Amino acid sequence: MALDRCGFLMTALLLTACTLPAAYADSLEAALIKAAPNANAKVIALAVRASQCSRTQGTAPAQRLAVIDYSLPSTAQRLWVFDLKQRKLLFHELVAHGRNSGENMARQFSNRNASFATSLGLYRTQSSYVGQNGYSLRMEGLEPGFNDNAFERAIVIHGAPYVSPDLARANGRIGRSLGCPAVRPAIAHQLIDSMKDGQLLFSYYPDQRWLKSSSYINCGNATVADSARPTGKSLNTE
Repeated sequence: MALDRCGFLMTALLLTACTLPAAYADSLEAALIKAAPNANAKVIALAVRASQCSRTQGTAPAQRLAVIDYSLPSTAQRLWVFDLKQRKLLFHELVAHGRNSGENMARQFSNRNASFATSLGLYRTQSSYVGQNGYSLRMEGLEPGFNDNAFERAIVIHGAPYVSPDLARANGRIGRSLGCPAVRPAIAHQLIDSMKDGQLLFSYYPDQRWLKSSSYINCGNATVADSARPTGKSLNTE
């Protein structure tokens, strides 16, 4: 009887161990959605899926995750930064898109050099530095064909005076970057420090080509394209 009980306990432990990653992702998704009630729950779910998929690369797990929903206008606070360990929201901010991605709404995305457009997909942050835009954060684009030219294009997080609620009210949009996710100068340093050295940024728009081909949001056999239909047309050029 003791052996049967031991065998039962061992089987239960093995089943629990096998389901831990999926259960962890599900509970993390629920916690982040709760922490950011104004965010699109489907976008947060995709970001969590991408972050979990990135762990299979053998790199150290990220401690923070930034999510940008470019389906929202530039006048909306469409950037969320989460602490994944404490499962809480650190920042909810305005963020710029590239000048060739659109006016108030971003609709065109590119991975090409000198496109001055925003790129979609998952990024891993690198080191911070001081450059022509002040304190900035380098990023590595992880998705071939969509954002893997980010480092060469100098797509970085930095502060910019044109990211301002006053400008949003006066002009109907905030200013635009050359493709960088620029933020308000007042919070740039603190936000960059929270995101530097191996954290993740998920740049979202319901672009069908990206949704169908991204290896980070399609870890299983099913794709997510049909469940995340765009509200308008987009153009994603390499």
